[in-house]
Amino acid sequence: MKVKPIGDRVLVKPCKDEEVKKGGIIIPDTAKERPQEGKVIAIGTGKTDEDGKKIPFEVKVGDRVLVSKYGGTEIKIDGEEYQILREDDILGIVE
Repeated sequence: MKVKPIGDRVLVKPCKDEEVKKGGIIIPDTAKERPQEGKVIAIGTGKTDEDGKKIPFEVKVGDRVLVSKYGGTEIKIDGEEYQILREDDILGIVE
């Protein structure tokens, strides 16, 4: 299945956190926080301004990004977890 975001939305695949932290402590899934870093998989058609011109995205497919902790909507595609969020919910690009 393919998903093509529309408007100023971005499809992001969250990066997996390590299961074991420093010191050998294992964190159960119920205690883990939602990942805040991910990879841009697809971008939408773009936002339009008041004059009807398309505003270009600041991110591109393949960028590693930091996302707002509670931004976007979680979805599953073919058993994989993704987030669809507005470009405004992206906090920065990891270089």
